Amino acid sequence: MNKILVAVVSAAVLVGSRYLISQQVISGPVDSGGVTANKTGKQPSTDSGVQVKGENKIDLSGKGLSTIPSDVFKRTDIVELDVSRNSIKGAIQGEIRLLKNLKVLNASNNQMTGVPAEIGQLDNLEILDLSNNKITGLPLELSNLKGIRTINLSGNDYSKYDLGLIRSKLPGVNFILD
Repeated sequence: MNKILVAVVSAAVLVGSRYLISQQVISGPVDSGGVTANKTGKQPSTDSGVQVKGENKIDLSGKGLSTIPSDVFKRTDIVELDVSRNSIKGAIQGEIRLLKNLKVLNASNNQMTGVPAEIGQLDNLEILDLSNNKITGLPLELSNLKGIRTINLSGNDYSKYDLGLIRSKLPGVNFILD
């Protein structure tokens, strides 16, 4: 246990001592946008029902954000990112591709009109929630998500043609459409 704690402390010092370390829980500001990251030995659950065991999660839901803070994209260890219930317009930044360990992305209930093609580079992504936005077009790169289990597009006015092309390449994926 002490070796693990020392390793965590060392890692925190290496990235600029920006995290507050307290026993088994790491939580602290990443930037002034209110980004916090938690790591515990417990099994937090997500709204999607996925259990994230001892992994990192960033919850920025309901923070009034218009974009995702750039420091988030430096946290390549995170497996769950929740940016729901904000004011994100346009599309999520292309830097989302840097979050290679991401399993769950919840960007629901924003003002997004598009989806960046770079999401198709998230090989570990299992759940993508884009519900209740203003999305009209879908990048065909979504069909690159071979590990994806669920894509929620309900509450959008997405292109049925784009969706048809993506669905044909992702058989067995649960698409939630309305």
